[in-house]
Amino acid sequence: MPTWPQHLEGVGWSLVMAAKSSLPLTGAKMKTPLHTYSIMLVLLSLPAVLQATTARKNDIDIYSFTVDSKVSSRFAHTVVTSRVVNKADTVQEATFQMELPKKAFITNFSMIIDGVTYPGNIKEKATAQEQYSAAVARGESAGLVKATGRKMEQFQVSVNVAPAAKVTFELVYEELLKRQLGVYELLLKVRPQQLVKHLQMDIHIFEPQGIRFLETESTFMTNELANALTVSQNMTKAHIRFKPTLSQQQKSPEQQDTVLDGTFIVRYDVNRTISGGSIQIENGYFVHYFAPEGLPTIPKNVIFVIDKSGSMMGRKIQQTQEALIKILDDLSPKDRFNLVCFSGETTQWKPSLVLASAENVKEAKNYAAVIKAQGGERLGSPAGWGFWGTEHGPGHLAGSHPESVRPTATDINAATLRAVQLLTRANQQELLPAGSVSLIILLTDGDPTVGETNPASIQKNVKAAIGGQYSLFCLGFGFDVSYAFLEKLALDNGGLARRIYEDSDSALQLQDFYQEVANPLLMRVAFEYPSNAVEEVTQDNFRLLFKGSEMVVAGKLRDQSPDVLSAKVSGKVHLQNITFQMESSVAQKEEEFRSPKYIFHSFIERLWAYLTIQQLLEQIVSASDAEKQALETQALNLSLKYSFVTPLTSMVVTKPEGQEQSQVAEKPLENENRHRNVHPGHTAFKTHSVGDRMSRITAGTFQKLPSFPRRFGQPGPLHPPHRSFPPHHGMLLPDVLGKLLSDPLEPSFPKVIIKTARRVGPASPAPGITPAVPAHIQAPPVILPLPGQSVDQLCVDIKRSQGLMNLLSDPDQGVEVTGQYETEKAQFSWIEVTFKNPQLQIHASPEHVVVTRNRRNSVYKWKETLFSVMPGLKMTMDKAGLLMLSSPDKVTIGLLSWDGPGKGLRLLLRDTNRFSSHVGGTLGQFYQDVLWGPPAAADDSKRTLRVQGHDLSATRELKLDYQNGLPGTEISCWSVEL
Repeated sequence: MPTWPQHLEGVGWSLVMAAKSSLPLTGAKMKTPLHTYSIMLVLLSLPAVLQATTARKNDIDIYSFTVDSKVSSRFAHTVVTSRVVNKADTVQEATFQMELPKKAFITNFSMIIDGVTYPGNIKEKATAQEQYSAAVARGESAGLVKATGRKMEQFQVSVNVAPAAKVTFELVYEELLKRQLGVYELLLKVRPQQLVKHLQMDIHIFEPQGIRFLETESTFMTNELANALTVSQNMTKAHIRFKPTLSQQQKSPEQQDTVLDGTFIVRYDVNRTISGGSIQIENGYFVHYFAPEGLPTIPKNVIFVIDKSGSMMGRKIQQTQEALIKILDDLSPKDRFNLVCFSGETTQWKPSLVLASAENVKEAKNYAAVIKAQGGERLGSPAGWGFWGTEHGPGHLAGSHPESVRPTATDINAATLRAVQLLTRANQQELLPAGSVSLIILLTDGDPTVGETNPASIQKNVKAAIGGQYSLFCLGFGFDVSYAFLEKLALDNGGLARRIYEDSDSALQLQDFYQEVANPLLMRVAFEYPSNAVEEVTQDNFRLLFKGSEMVVAGKLRDQSPDVLSAKVSGKVHLQNITFQMESSVAQKEEEFRSPKYIFHSFIERLWAYLTIQQLLEQIVSASDAEKQALETQALNLSLKYSFVTPLTSMVVTKPEGQEQSQVAEKPLENENRHRNVHPGHTAFKTHSVGDRMSRITAGTFQKLPSFPRRFGQPGPLHPPHRSFPPHHGMLLPDVLGKLLSDPLEPSFPKVIIKTARRVGPASPAPGITPAVPAHIQAPPVILPLPGQSVDQLCVDIKRSQGLMNLLSDPDQGVEVTGQYETEKAQFSWIEVTFKNPQLQIHASPEHVVVTRNRRNSVYKWKETLFSVMPGLKMTMDKAGLLMLSSPDKVTIGLLSWDGPGKGLRLLLRDTNRFSSHVGGTLGQFYQDVLWGPPAAADDSKRTLRVQGHDLSATRELKLDYQNGLPGTEISCWSVEL
């Protein structure tokens, strides 16, 4: 699975120093060994990524690295500057390597070597082709840009650096940030791999609509580095600065290695109302953003077309099933749906679309669960019967006919037309609700191999059948599918194409895509402006507006345009038409962008050019041969005028005399990645930040628990009588003992002697302490701090099958914890924490953690660093696999991937005095009025616990405390069984 959730778009930067030694070949003339060093810079959506390895440290020194990003009304302008010096006494090769978003356009690259600037010149691709071909003929690697990962492209330039010489690399790129699932994202990947004297990142955001929320995430943030990050914000502006000192970058005072290795993300959204949107005007150009809040969702009719050919066998079909089952659960009761499966033959679940009632969804989920990628799907027969559904009908014996199973047959044409026919027939029979939206979602992992196999014919057939009535979305699973074919198929029919990457999060990629189109808000949206006021307007008619997205229209104001720009946006909401009218004062709007600190001037003109080129490139995909030439010419002219590296232009990078005289940077196309299994890194964990300065945290440690008010009766002895322990089992804790003795217990409870918890592990034991832990001592599923004091704890063992468990629920705290416990394995199969504010869900399984916010999923692996601060919640994870969820006024909840005895998921609670009187649940009940009975007469290590009117037996036992991580601590606690 990729290092970042498919929804990430931002900035990544990384500077890399690599030292290489060229050794003479056998038989070749001996030369002085040449050491070369490379500097790697990587940029993402607002990103630059630097990676570095050093064979001989300090030969080439990165003494300055800066990223300056200005986001003006969604349009991001990023400048990455790297300064290096060659400290060696020989010539070194410096390689500048960076990643940038696929949707971004490079606008400038230059190198300054000994005061001489070597610029990158953007030319028509055909003009640069001669230089490109000549370089290839010389055996040189002329292509400077290649696709990497899900959303990134890699740019690389090398240059020889003389001893003591300095080189400055500067790269500029621009991108319009796209709103997906309610957020804009800028991603920064930081990996310098050496200490940098001056390392600084500045992101300025200016949004005249007002910033609704702002979050930052990081996978490398430490206690020291958190002090180097500042986030300041007011109603319309935000400034994020990251400027660590050399000591803050160090792993430790003894080590010269850098701790900076991970990702940094900025997410935000703007304020919105039910209105015609927001118009921004600057330097004679305008941009109109439209994403009204509060509109009801339009009912939809959706058909899922699923490839079940042999190539989908195994993990692909399992992930498809998993995603489909969850997607079916998300259908609205007002929606109608059906399932079509295909390989060589096409089958459908129901004869026609059905309402998404609870009964129909349950039946569809059962159907989806037994789809088999073997040329047919098992029709509910017992395992091993070998019956399949084929064109010969249900129950035909697989293998009794040579055509009954075709593992590699794929008939995309027939399957897609079947879906169209189902919608058309239902429409003709007036079975679809008036004003509803009809969608087809096609998932395939390969090219058509049977039936109609000519891509152009399939595209023609489908377009004719749909006739502009429905929207088709195409998902290409992996790299064995022709993305260009799917992209045209989708764009021809009002949809879009998306690649699903083969990885552990493929099911979540499918779910996230569905969430993008799950809630249509408006149909047939049209933007209108006075013809005497504007010209050269970008696309102003759209088929559908989905919740969480945004429509963007830009254009040029005429020379003699009115002082007030009026706009009308019309569309259809379910059964009625809706129109928004708005007016904007040109002078007033232009005044908003006069501050040079927060914007780069003429940005709306460049935004208009960027958006126009992107839309022209999409139109070229669907255009006829006769139309393509005019569209390409228009896009090319704009690319050259505004110095954008697009699929129609190339950037020629010049170099000093005596080196390769030029290299050519060309923008790769998505389909060029075919058959390349690109496995980008995975965004492990996050750091959300809102407000002035990020709070400090020490990973893997717990603060001392506060004392709790005495709402309950005391539980009695903290340890059983001394005779129940092995000899020398512990020693006195004077401070704790003194506190307890100075605070007399109630008369019915005896005074106690308290012994220390003993750390289990290889550390040298104190005199008289036995280091070994009895093999039978296990970590209980849950350890709860007892209410009323901060020393004793309750160990909860779950012995009876509980099914889905409501572990904790506190409506006043706005938190709920549920889980599934497997008694056979004696562990949780999953634990889920849901917060009401912020609206957030954390689903933890033994494999990974999935965080869902705003219908957007992020996947994180256990034992990766996480520092995440968002409004109302802080989320951190350390390398021990401890995930902590905390807030100043909430109970702290911890989830742990425990590898010690009793391996599995564990739950931790802190600050339990913050529970309200309404707390409940299997574990929450212990924070209500709990009554302890007196010790048993014959054995004072046994007590009775009355909880919610029920009596539970509590026994003093030795357990392994997992709360501070491995290797664990042996403790004595009151143990109860549920």
